[in-house]
Amino acid sequence: MLITLEHWPRRGRNCTGARTVLKSELTDEQWHRIADLFGEDPTGGRPRIAPRPCLEGILWVLRSGARWKDLPERFPSYSTCWRRLAEWMSDGTFAEAWRRVLHQLDRKGRIDWEVAMADATFVPAKKGAKRSASPNAARAAS
Repeated sequence: MLITLEHWPRRGRNCTGARTVLKSELTDEQWHRIADLFGEDPTGGRPRIAPRPCLEGILWVLRSGARWKDLPERFPSYSTCWRRLAEWMSDGTFAEAWRRVLHQLDRKGRIDWEVAMADATFVPAKKGAKRSASPNAARAAS
């Protein structure tokens, strides 16, 4: 009996992960509320990836705080998602979609406007300065 690699079962990159269907970042109701904002505009060349998987990837990165390169395989490539975010931010599409989803959640009472948080883990500390100062001004002359 001869075993060759062509008869070996093919294994994808995500072959050892969860066997259950992964939860979507957006519900179908939320997607239908904003789908008209992400119109397809073919300009020739390769066909574009559908906007919903790109938006799902963007939301995964925003929600998890992970690097773009850590985007899971179930989403389009990280560079595609990043370029779409830049495109949608520059033309205002992302902000309008955000407003619509927030409005829907607010109407359902799912947002508590009394609670607000800000994540500033990426902001450099200014060594206790009361107001923003350049880092060199705080140093003593040597």
